[in-house]
Amino acid sequence: MAAAQTCINYIRAFCADVVQKANSGHPGAPMGMAPMAHVLFNKFLNFSPANPKWLNRDRFVLSNGHACALLYTMLHLNGYENYSLEDLKQFRQLHSKTPGHPEAHFDGVETSTGPLGQGLSNAVGLAIAQENLAATFNREGFEIFNNNTFVFCGDGCLMEGITAEAASYAGHLGLGRLVVLYDDNKISIDGSTDITFTEDVLARFEAYGWHTLRVNDGDSDVDSIASAIETALSVRNKPSLIAVRTIIGYGSKNQNTEKVHGAPLGDDDIAKIKQQFGLDPAQKFFVPEDVRSVYLERKQAGEQKEAAWNALYAQYKDKYPELASEIERRFENRLPEGWKDKLPVYKGDKAKATRTTSWEVLQALNSVMPELIGGSADLAGSNKSILNGTPDFQKDSYHGRNLRFGVREHAMAAIVNGIAAYGGLLPYGATFLNFIGYCLGSVTVSALSHHRAFFVMTHDSIGLGEDGPTHQPVEKLLLCRSTPNLLLLRPADGNETAGAYAVAIQQKTRPTVLALSRQDLPQIPTSSVDLVARGAYVLLDTFEASSDASSSSSVVASKPEIIIVSTGSEVEICLKALNEPVLKGKAVRLISMPSWELFDEQDSEYRLSIFPDGVPVLSVEAGVTMGWSRYAHASIGVDTFGMSAPANQIYEHFGITPSNIAATSLKVIDYYQAQPPVSRLRNALFN
Repeated sequence: MAAAQTCINYIRAFCADVVQKANSGHPGAPMGMAPMAHVLFNKFLNFSPANPKWLNRDRFVLSNGHACALLYTMLHLNGYENYSLEDLKQFRQLHSKTPGHPEAHFDGVETSTGPLGQGLSNAVGLAIAQENLAATFNREGFEIFNNNTFVFCGDGCLMEGITAEAASYAGHLGLGRLVVLYDDNKISIDGSTDITFTEDVLARFEAYGWHTLRVNDGDSDVDSIASAIETALSVRNKPSLIAVRTIIGYGSKNQNTEKVHGAPLGDDDIAKIKQQFGLDPAQKFFVPEDVRSVYLERKQAGEQKEAAWNALYAQYKDKYPELASEIERRFENRLPEGWKDKLPVYKGDKAKATRTTSWEVLQALNSVMPELIGGSADLAGSNKSILNGTPDFQKDSYHGRNLRFGVREHAMAAIVNGIAAYGGLLPYGATFLNFIGYCLGSVTVSALSHHRAFFVMTHDSIGLGEDGPTHQPVEKLLLCRSTPNLLLLRPADGNETAGAYAVAIQQKTRPTVLALSRQDLPQIPTSSVDLVARGAYVLLDTFEASSDASSSSSVVASKPEIIIVSTGSEVEICLKALNEPVLKGKAVRLISMPSWELFDEQDSEYRLSIFPDGVPVLSVEAGVTMGWSRYAHASIGVDTFGMSAPANQIYEHFGITPSNIAATSLKVIDYYQAQPPVSRLRNALFN
């Protein structure tokens, strides 16, 4: 069987070949981290390539995702079926299983990484999930959940502010099953880190409450790497950071420089590297059988560990059938029986902010969904995001499901992603909608990764008033709507809030943002819990069809003269507009549109029933009007930043008032009277 150094040299050469074949990628970090990868995968990481989704596998996160040639190489060597030799030769090619940065929908990749710091922050969520599920389900003699979470990261990850947030929180929580190996190569894209990053990283992490170690020779001293990992795993009351001093691009003529970071090395350099390592320079993508046997043995050991766990779980299931059933329900993303019956219905209730009805719905679901876990970025009272009946998740109460994220919005969203990636839990994070700007990197990765998670975003408009434009999210609704695979819901009252949650918790492949009001809103008699799932629906007509003999309306018409469409807190203002004198005798239809995305997913017949030909549409929303032209012929909105004043004065300033909505409606009716417009839905690709 091959010696460790021989295995490492083949890993280095193989990674260089992978990048060279693609003529694109990052060879330096994989070559520098090869010893770390060999030691971790060969001695410590518990996984089962035959079953990449084994519940109790150790989680490995490559936070410096640009080094993914190393991850794919290790998955290939360890026998993951989806990482054949041909798959690695397709590195960075169209529709390959080996994209330019790791993507979580591929086996063996726990979280999508590439934006630096995301992976390490996700790993904090993975570790939180493990501890919570262990505290919930483990019983004496049955450690069903006891896996570790390992991370590789680089200097860039540790420069990112998100890492400071996540590491601080992990230290506070004492997440002892989290072990980070820091590739301390002192090189970034611009050159030596001497020009930008000279802090004492270990002292910084010690201040966060981490256990720290250093390996001075990460290029060849595999025993010291192994010893450091063993020591880290023995410390169960703190997360561990191991700084491993490496040479980036080890063996290259340009080693220890930024030149090996983000470009292929070239055939000549790779040939010389192979000669230096005693390998045949003519052989590409070559791994001898004695090297492969090292990893085959580890694969078999992993499968044996999974088999032992399966046997333990079978005994657990016999002894604790209800707990086992709950584990299986959660990891299969099945909602509990009767959850819909718990949704509140609002009929004649007093006016309430949708952040308040959100809290009421959250409590109702919490009574039957113990998989809910989440919290706020130090705004729990304002976001109304606390779960009743469960303690905070703290180092002495890992069974708790209220996460106190502190003022760490960016890390909060990434940690939520990590919890979602682990499975068995439905996580959420909460803050003001305007601060989704802080969260955006993580929310985008969540959408890319198809995570099952949701974000409770309150104070969603100029309606928050005096706090002013720094807190008023005029552009954030459009930002969410323009993000692929991100679902935005902006309910108008309690029923729509219940409907929004019903939609959100049923999503299995995309995250949801709930945009909720600070100000009280009336409960609308015709609002619907169920119709929220349609994205848009008719809330009220001021007319009756002429064929309806029982019509008591003073306006008889076969179709509306104008459609007013609105979302969230502006719906009730539009309702008031219908009673303005200038609209007396006009046939007006009011549409509530809590979700563009859900509406766009409806069939063409339904969509045209909402926005038919021949009827002009006016949109009203306290946000930028950009984007509304896909539905509306005219718009009322906020195309500047907001202002600091009482909310009613701000609404008056921007013309979002019953009188202006009515007057504008009349202008739109008059403009299109001679030539009724086609529906904005219609275009060459409409179907």
